[in-house]
Amino acid sequence: MPGTRSSGLLALGGIALAAVLTVVGHLEVNDNLNPWSLTVSDFAVSDRGGVIDTAMAVLAAATLVLLPALRRAGAGRLAGALLVAWSAGLMAAAVVPTNEPGLPMDAAAYVHRYASVVAFLALPVAGWLLARRLGGRAARWVRGLALTSLVLAAAMVWSAYPGDRLLIGLAERLLILTEVALLAVVAGTLVRRETGEVAVPRLREHPHLAELAVPARQREVTPARGA
Repeated sequence: MPGTRSSGLLALGGIALAAVLTVVGHLEVNDNLNPWSLTVSDFAVSDRGGVIDTAMAVLAAATLVLLPALRRAGAGRLAGALLVAWSAGLMAAAVVPTNEPGLPMDAAAYVHRYASVVAFLALPVAGWLLARRLGGRAARWVRGLALTSLVLAAAMVWSAYPGDRLLIGLAERLLILTEVALLAVVAGTLVRRETGEVAVPRLREHPHLAELAVPARQREVTPARGA
């Protein structure tokens, strides 16, 4: 599948870059901000146009890079649509700011909130649908990460409403870490899958090479004539 490995590698590079930018964004903001009680969006709004917003856009782009390769691998339309929803939610959250911590929510803050909700819910469902196409250990990892994401999303919802934002920052960061890991497993599986499949077509195109793929001790020894 031409381009699958390149798409996977490009996506992995984008995921790694987004992770680095997010860490840098946390280090550059005001020291008085508490990462356990404040969300990533609260950190981002303190530095509008900064590296955290860029990280979200990079992660969205890295996901879109995977779509053609996933379609070639047999991913369904619903899984693809959910990945687009995840990317669109990230982009909207990056472009539309939330309100400053402690201030009443305005219209932009509500747009930001629900764009984030769409993104956080769309990715684990997409991962669950993609798992059967990945197969093997990758499928088990993706399903486990998808379920963990949904549990963490529920914990975040509880914290945002009846929990009075108790440890909401911790819940969100664990959720983001889990979902980024899910995306990385999908991208890494595409890279490994193409590497493992390259040899098969070549043996079909050149049948005389098939014998070379069999260990010498397993080859049938043909007695010499006249022996």
